Amino acid sequence: MISSPLSYLFVLALLSAVISLFEQKSRLKFFKYVPSFVLIYIFSMFLASFGVFEQNEAIYAIYKNTKQNLLPAMLFLMLLQVDIRDFFKLGKPLLISYALALFSLSFAFIVISFLFDFDKEMASAFGALSGSWMGGVANMVAVGSALDVSQEAFGYALIVDSVNYTIWIMFLLFLTPFAHHFNSFTSSYEQMAKLGVIGCACSIGAKRYWLLIFLSIVVAFVVNLIASSGFVLLNYTTTTVILATMLGILGSFTRLKSLNGSSEVATSMLYMLIALIGSKALFENFEGVGLYVFAGFCILLIHALIMVVGAKIFRLDLFSIAIASLSNIGGVASASILAATYNKALVGVGVLMAIMGYIVGTFGGLAIGNVLVWMAG
Repeated sequence: MISSPLSYLFVLALLSAVISLFEQKSRLKFFKYVPSFVLIYIFSMFLASFGVFEQNEAIYAIYKNTKQNLLPAMLFLMLLQVDIRDFFKLGKPLLISYALALFSLSFAFIVISFLFDFDKEMASAFGALSGSWMGGVANMVAVGSALDVSQEAFGYALIVDSVNYTIWIMFLLFLTPFAHHFNSFTSSYEQMAKLGVIGCACSIGAKRYWLLIFLSIVVAFVVNLIASSGFVLLNYTTTTVILATMLGILGSFTRLKSLNGSSEVATSMLYMLIALIGSKALFENFEGVGLYVFAGFCILLIHALIMVVGAKIFRLDLFSIAIASLSNIGGVASASILAATYNKALVGVGVLMAIMGYIVGTFGGLAIGNVLVWMAG
């Protein structure tokens, strides 16, 4: 049994590193359906459930402090690669599709919450999920922490995110050959001109890892200092999340945006956060996950219906609504894959729309999450 705080962090960091490295080196198709962050959570949960980690005050204290500082640091680095100005170059059809995706998902979460009569735990879990389905896993962690989601409920949300997302991306890829028929149905024309040059250059040039780590530590220190001084928005964690998000957005308008490597460092922090959360969960508490997965599919069904109706009304093509949907529900990797199936020159569009979710996901998830928790109360 591990009782030392440093040994506890070392094991979680080693677990995250090994799984991430295996995903990169093996190139197995398995990871297209079960992302590495899900495996990190599951293995971390197994270690906790089998009593590998002693539940003492020292381990709890380092868990709390590490999570409290990693979260704003990660959000800041994630947002440095965003350029809002590029987003508005996408063109009217894609912007309408993106707004339609956000609206339909928000509406679907609220409707399903009402129909399923969510209790507070389930409401907070789906609040965290809404952060992921408007942005990504980083947003899920941020929103879940702000809503004080329990480790078990967060695990439910993570499973729903993985299972439903896997089927959703398969469905959207399946529809690709039928784009012509869908476009005829909506009386639209494909919006693919002059978009190939839009994207993210965050993997080009020298990496500035140590400088990025230093900046993220400074940001984490500053936002925690402000939150502890008495300036509170809803609660302590929400305050740090919002402040870190705003600093990240401001940083993206400066030369900090050219510091390549922010995505890699932020992803490493995200994996560590997932491992931390998993280390506080116990697998015997996951017997009711089926209801969560079914509710997730109902959300996707409502989302899909609204997207199709919106495409008919606004004459949107299949590429526009599909990439808008997956850039929210999936992320950079999946949106890029889907865009490439239409035209390889459009990969940048998928990347840009997904990256914008890092901003929208946190604020949108916080808004929807608080509405769901209010409805459950």
